[in-house]
Amino acid sequence: MKLNKYIDHTVLKAVTEPKDIIKLCEEAREYDFFSVCVNGSYVKLAKKELEGSDVKVCAVIGFPLGAMSTESKVFEASQCIKDGASEIDMVINVGMLKAGEYDYVENEIRAIKEAIGSNVLKVIIENCYLTDDEKRKATELCLNAKADFVKTSTGFGTGGATFEDIALMKSIVGDKAQLKAAGGVRDLATAKKYIELGATRLGTSSGVELVTTGTADPTKY
Repeated sequence: MKLNKYIDHTVLKAVTEPKDIIKLCEEAREYDFFSVCVNGSYVKLAKKELEGSDVKVCAVIGFPLGAMSTESKVFEASQCIKDGASEIDMVINVGMLKAGEYDYVENEIRAIKEAIGSNVLKVIIENCYLTDDEKRKATELCLNAKADFVKTSTGFGTGGATFEDIALMKSIVGDKAQLKAAGGVRDLATAKKYIELGATRLGTSSGVELVTTGTADPTKY
């Protein structure tokens, strides 16, 4: 297993500066990660810094709350693709899901997928706010809307990925979609366990530590 190719090397903090994106891309090149995951304003810079490599650019949409209008999310996703992203990680409208507005949630996912075409769509359902039944329903809506991945978390909620959530989501998606675990993936044993449970991508800001020392420095987070 080449762990590096499971990693979306991520920097999404509010205080992120251009120099942080340049460092992120340098590390992604050095360790041959699958992608870098950045906010939309940094897509052009990341694309430029990764020119000549096979590292992808992933952009987050409606991040981190997911409560923007569908039209705003569609525009944001389309613009990020124009700027050089080839993968989109969108946040669902969690409140609409919890209110039982399933058509709204599914239609929004579908609209973004249609807007980005053959580019990869990962849908963040933010499991920390959901019951198991809501997690099942959210995952089903992602499948209905033809999303490529279902993703556990933004990393900005009250909790991140759990083994139980990945197992539950895998039981629903089967081989119809892929899974991304994100939020709290900071040591090698955890990363490997997610992969064993069915995750094919890991969102983490600890990618370098995972592929070198096998663990992140807890004082950094």
